Amino acid sequence: MAQAKTLTLVMLAVSAAVLAGCSSSVKLDEVPVETRVPVVKDATATNKPNTASQTAVATVDLSAKNANAAANADAMAMAGLARVIYFDFDSFSVKDDYRATVEGHAKVLAGQRSKRIVIEGHTDERGGREYNLALGQKRAEAVQRSLTLLGAAAEQIEAVSYGEERPASTGSNEDAWAKNRRAELKDR
Repeated sequence: MAQAKTLTLVMLAVSAAVLAGCSSSVKLDEVPVETRVPVVKDATATNKPNTASQTAVATVDLSAKNANAAANADAMAMAGLARVIYFDFDSFSVKDDYRATVEGHAKVLAGQRSKRIVIEGHTDERGGREYNLALGQKRAEAVQRSLTLLGAAAEQIEAVSYGEERPASTGSNEDAWAKNRRAELKDR
């Protein structure tokens, strides 16, 4: 009986050690994700969430002729796309205000696989140098992730951080700081 208790205690200790070895103290970066409920858009609807499953799927013509025409149209449209995405204080979450900008750039990159861009992450002057470099990198990478999720290839995009080193606006007030918390998309 005592031997069985000892064996049980040894087995429990071994199990606990194995489970403890499987855990990790490394925390992965958490990227805030905004969730949305689909909204029905028609003359009779009052913007109520669409709880029914989607049954109709539009067909897409992927012929070479249409792909080339779309790529040319996208290149011309890119000239009108905004190149700067602004962030809230101490945040690297891409705001909904910039959804159309990110989608437009992703569409152009997906249509032109030879196109390359650099995303420069910037911060305001508040915070230490190392912190601001890390925050700028997270901002650039958040935009990069958004673009790749929307169809751009990862090899088309380079994310770099300049932290507080290249301010868009000088000054130590909220207006200047807001202009400096940004990610800029530049052609490579």
